[in-house]
This record gives sequence, structure tokens and C-alpha cells, in this order.
Amino acid sequence: MYNLAGEYECKIDAKGRLRLPTALLKQLGTEHARFTVNRGFEKHLMLYPHDVWDKKTNEINSLNIYIKKNRQAVRYFYRGATNVSCDAADRILLPKMLMKYAGLEKTVVLFAYNEQIEIWDQEEYENMLADHEPEEFSDLAEEVFGGKKAEGE
Repeated sequence: MYNLAGEYECKIDAKGRLRLPTALLKQLGTEHARFTVNRGFEKHLMLYPHDVWDKKTNEINSLNIYIKKNRQAVRYFYRGATNVSCDAADRILLPKMLMKYAGLEKTVVLFAYNEQIEIWDQEEYENMLADHEPEEFSDLAEEVFGGKKAEGE
């Protein structure tokens, strides 16, 4: 189980390699240099540590593929999914097709949370935040979490 956190601005080189930040690698642990990258729910990529990807695929594989929407979800989830590993310089090679999908060119933002890492084009990330950031985070928090009991209650 991971508890990843942080936003990291990174560069992609001309070959499509992305160097993972040292602070992020420390959170992952040195033995976790294998990942799966695929399309995100919005115009970004998702990077999963290999063991997290296994959990996600178990969940998606449990869907009943005799239901059309489930088949569509399975296809879309796996579309472009690629196993990647860190090289000696802590870089991963992003597939060109996925880079094109997410509009990744040079500067990206890695947004790490829970067990996954979103990879956004920097401009797209800033636009997403500007367009969707609530004026009052406290109102959103109340709407989303207001009905839950606090831990220990």
C-alpha cells in the first residue's frame, strides 16, 4: 500500500523519456521501478506501480463482459496500457501514442496521490485547475465529506 503525495514539474526529453523525481521514488521505494502507464479519465496519463496495476486489473477483469458498457469500459481501460521500467537514470520511456493522446511535449506535471500518479501536460494541468477548482474548497469538502463520521466517532 502506498500513500503517494506531491506535485512535480518534470521535463520529457526528445526521445520521450521522463525522469522520475527522487522525492517520488523515495515514496515508492527502491524495489518499485516497474510501472504500467495508460490513459487517464481526462486528457492525461496514469502511472501505476506494478503491484497497484495488478489490483486495478483484477477489479476491471471482474466485470461481466456480456454487458456492453462493461466491455467498453474494459477496452478503454486497457487501451494503450504499456509496461515500463526505470532505466539506470530513473527514466521511463513514455509510448508515443500515449504522449500524443495526452498532449505531452516537454514540460509535464506529475500529480501523485494515494497509489497512482497522473501525468499532465503542464498547461493542461493548470487549465484543469483553473476551470475546476472550487471557489470555496470548504463548500466542496462539506458536500463530499459532510455526511461521513470522523474517524474515532
